[in-house]
Amino acid sequence: MVFSPARRWAFRIAIVVLAPLLVVSLPELVLRVIGYGYPTSFFLPTLILGRNVYIENDRFGLRFFPPELARSPSPMVMAAEKPPGNYRIFIFGESAALGDPEPAYSMGRYLQVLLQDRYPGAHFEVVCTAMTAINSHVILPIARECARRQGDIWLIYMGNNEFVGPFGAATVFGPQAPQLALIRLNIKLKSLRLGQWLAKFAIRPSKQERWGGMKMFLDNQVGPEDPRRGRVYNYFRRNLEDIIECGQDAGAKVLVSTVAANLKDCAPFASEHRAGLSDSQQAAWKQLYDSGIAAQNSGRTDQAISNFNAAARIDPLFAELQFRLGQCYFTLTNSAQARSHFGLARDCDSLPFRADSRLNEIIRQTAVKESAHGVVLVDGAAALESKSAQNITGDEVLFEHVHLNFNGNYLLARAFAEQVAKCLPEAITRAAAGHWATPELCARSLALTDWDRQRVYESLLRRLAEPPFINQTDHATQLAVLRDNLLALRPGLTTVAAKEARAVYAHAIAAMPDDFYLHADFAKLQEDTGDLPDAILAWQHARDLIPFAPGPYYYAGKLLARAGRSSEALESLTRALEIRPDLPDALDEKGRLLVQQKRAEEGLALIDKAIQYEPANPLFCIHKAETLAALGRHEEALGALRTAISLDPGFWEARYLLAVELAVDGDVFGAAGQFREVIRLSPANISAHLNLAIALAKLDHIDEAKAEFRETLRLDPQNRKAANYLNSLDRLGGANKIR
Repeated sequence: MVFSPARRWAFRIAIVVLAPLLVVSLPELVLRVIGYGYPTSFFLPTLILGRNVYIENDRFGLRFFPPELARSPSPMVMAAEKPPGNYRIFIFGESAALGDPEPAYSMGRYLQVLLQDRYPGAHFEVVCTAMTAINSHVILPIARECARRQGDIWLIYMGNNEFVGPFGAATVFGPQAPQLALIRLNIKLKSLRLGQWLAKFAIRPSKQERWGGMKMFLDNQVGPEDPRRGRVYNYFRRNLEDIIECGQDAGAKVLVSTVAANLKDCAPFASEHRAGLSDSQQAAWKQLYDSGIAAQNSGRTDQAISNFNAAARIDPLFAELQFRLGQCYFTLTNSAQARSHFGLARDCDSLPFRADSRLNEIIRQTAVKESAHGVVLVDGAAALESKSAQNITGDEVLFEHVHLNFNGNYLLARAFAEQVAKCLPEAITRAAAGHWATPELCARSLALTDWDRQRVYESLLRRLAEPPFINQTDHATQLAVLRDNLLALRPGLTTVAAKEARAVYAHAIAAMPDDFYLHADFAKLQEDTGDLPDAILAWQHARDLIPFAPGPYYYAGKLLARAGRSSEALESLTRALEIRPDLPDALDEKGRLLVQQKRAEEGLALIDKAIQYEPANPLFCIHKAETLAALGRHEEALGALRTAISLDPGFWEARYLLAVELAVDGDVFGAAGQFREVIRLSPANISAHLNLAIALAKLDHIDEAKAEFRETLRLDPQNRKAANYLNSLDRLGGANKIR
């Protein structure tokens, strides 16, 4: 058979097109058939309590992060088919939009209460797709998927992680600011099982072995003159435009917000000098800068401004210099100058964890350009500025650099709600009821109690105890504000207040019985106020609402173990690990439970696995040491305790256990040294004073031993052991009488 030239060319083209498809599709099919790889969609379909729903895919982050650093979405449940009359709102963004450090009190949660209270005849479904550590490169694929999920309104609050998130110029998660085409190809390939398999053989640029929070980025600074900044801004603009287009094509109203950053109460995380400074210029700059600091610290604000401005004429790009100028002008209530310099300090920060002025300008420009097509600009940054001292955003609305406090989340939700209201159909708006709900009413609807506030402040104190926060010049002030907040709360944490807090939760849960956040936080309240049985029940309610999430199983298992219900605890912890085998806390808790059940070797293996996943956790090392000691492996136990102390030198519990193990091992001198350290770290520790006294007596340091026994009795006048030892030393003359 002879083919015409046209058919021959058609055949050749078909070969060129089909051959690569076959090369890709055949191995892809094989890999899917054998179950290799992970699903890459953001939502996964499932059945909960007889309902077809979508839940989050906890492996979604693997497309964008190395496995050991991968982040997961927060738990969510969304009806597979939007019920008639429901108004579905999607929120896009990063940890600030998620509501970090406590998503239960996020902007989206406040927004739902505001809308539901204002329009009681409607039903609003707010679905937050925000995640920790992501940026617009990750949000775009989420948006493309949400375009198929019947959203009525899209709210976009993003920009903080453009430099540090995946493919950013300062990222630790992989390539830094490669070409946009390569970024999108990488993301597309990893949606294939074949791409996931090939990724195993790729060079891993990340040096991080485990998630370490913001301190992971300390070595990845991006100065204000770094040319990669321009690339990041261009990528952000493209991604934002594409996200908006996805929403428009899906028929949703799109609202885009500017992003707030802490300007006046958050010093730069890192500063770099401008390029090309000579040695003499640097010396002159430093002299002026140091003189400015001295003047500022002594209250000579005008002189400080003069010195700082002179230094800025040599190098205006040093972020800390601009921040100090902002502080000086703020002291003089020159708000315009203060705002300008605080903004420059943020923009020049070499660890860019905050959305800067250029990113916010891109947001404004893009929203205005698309306004003819229905896109609405929400100036969230301005809404928060207006509630801050001298209209400069600070700790009135933000916990630290970008994460909104309770007041900030309410204010941002109000800014969005007022614009959402203009997008609602008349069938909803004509039945509006009164004014917008107050912050107090929203707090009661979300069951925000002083116990919840205390938990959030304590978590923030732990966060601020690590780099890069400890490197900030205003770090001590930040800590003082949080500690003052805690001190103000504690007198009110009474038995009567606990009863009232339970009533607040009962009312909120009655109004929203399917809200797993309420059940989970109610469980924490019950635990904090000493009601273990009801705490377990609340976790079990949360578990039933989100049976795919490991958290409720883990927390219920932990409390069941404390309550002595070992078999139930083991079952619950085992289920948590079936869902998430790499959950370190569950591995550790199950390991400790097995040790209690005389299955120490099995327990030790699980604790070791927990340490592999989270090697910087000193508590796991303590639990390992306790297990090794129970097995009679004292040398190894000593090593585990020393590791715990090296990880956290201020962890007095580890030092106390090390002292006990040293004493058991016959090293009384070493034990005494560790007991001294415990007392330094925890001066009112009765057991440490008593044991130090015993150790000193054994070392024949009788006068010191007596002093420690007396201190023990001062702290605990009923301590018979200390009294008996002291009487023995006084009666028998002391030396060598305690063995």
